Amino acid sequence: MLDRLPSERSTAERERRAAELIGRARELIPLLDRAGERIERERRIPADVLDALHDARLFRLLLPRSRDGVEVEPATLFQVLEQIAQGDASVGWCISQGSGASTGAAYLKPEIAHAVFGDKRAVIATGPNNTTAKALVCDGGYRVTGEWGFASGSNHSAWLYGHSTICEPDGKPRLGPSGKPLELRTMVFPQSDAVMADDWNVMGLKGTGSVSYSVKDLFVPEDFSFLRESDAERREAGPLYKFSMFNLFGVGFSGVALGIARRMLDDFIKLALTKKPYGATTLLCDNNQIQSQVGLSEIRLQAARTFVLETYRQHYQAVSQGLRFTQEMRVTNRTVTCYAIQQAREVGFFVHHAAGATSIYEGNPFERRFRDLNTVTQQGQGAYSNFEAFGQVLMGKTPTRQT
Repeated sequence: MLDRLPSERSTAERERRAAELIGRARELIPLLDRAGERIERERRIPADVLDALHDARLFRLLLPRSRDGVEVEPATLFQVLEQIAQGDASVGWCISQGSGASTGAAYLKPEIAHAVFGDKRAVIATGPNNTTAKALVCDGGYRVTGEWGFASGSNHSAWLYGHSTICEPDGKPRLGPSGKPLELRTMVFPQSDAVMADDWNVMGLKGTGSVSYSVKDLFVPEDFSFLRESDAERREAGPLYKFSMFNLFGVGFSGVALGIARRMLDDFIKLALTKKPYGATTLLCDNNQIQSQVGLSEIRLQAARTFVLETYRQHYQAVSQGLRFTQEMRVTNRTVTCYAIQQAREVGFFVHHAAGATSIYEGNPFERRFRDLNTVTQQGQGAYSNFEAFGQVLMGKTPTRQT
């Protein structure tokens, strides 16, 4: 069991801890391999796998040290999820989602954060923003009504977030000094207070159980709410919490995408050494076109991986030295992670096609990972609009989308 990290850590100590966590994740790959079909069939992470993940503290990677978390650098989260996704993509996705959501502890009062995250097996699930969800101001807190989707890991999460529009008691949005509605505020409530839908019938990442959920006129105390990325409400001084929740989801999801593609390419190389396609006279590995595409795929993965790691390490170092986390840095983060997701997809396309009939049968790892990888690309962090925001910044314009 990893113990709590001290408040001050040397570079050597951080690197040792990172290597230990990455190694623990790598050791779990055989277990995840064996559980893959069961995870997909049951649309959840089985209890034995959850036990192993909690023992390795992989759901506490981004939780503050003050809350008995590990509080790793984003680059370490990325590398851990690369390993996990090589075993099972749904597990990697759930860890990424739960880890990103756990940074909300940095904005809650200590006693509230302890109530939510104090259990060693605590995980929180969240869906994307929903501007139609309303939190009506009332005595002591809010009356919340809304519906959210894509609650990855909700099967093993005791708490949920509901990003909501703050409204006056008459239902009209509360306006800020600019005359516009306030930013969405995150409501924190037990899963037992929500209605969970059984609507996760999808082609990939089936094991995430990313169902929809809703509440109606639910009272949420003021202290069980926070404003993401708010300097005024942030209670943790560590550089990790200068990163936006959106950026941390992005670095995690890109690690998952590259981990899937890495495993697909490695397994394809093994296949190419022994498979002779129907009607061919030579092995796949002796085909010049295959050789070329394998080389290109390897470069795609290495280049994308390096781009993500170096960008996030540079930004982490910058904020560690007291520099302000700028909007340009956030846009760059979302761009490099989107690029990595897209490059992973290109590698997956090549492998799936080049493996021929081997990759089309249900239950074959190529087939499942191909579906998982293409499902990853459909999430917001994989959308081409992320490049649009980067282009806007390069041309001196204000990004029109969340960063």
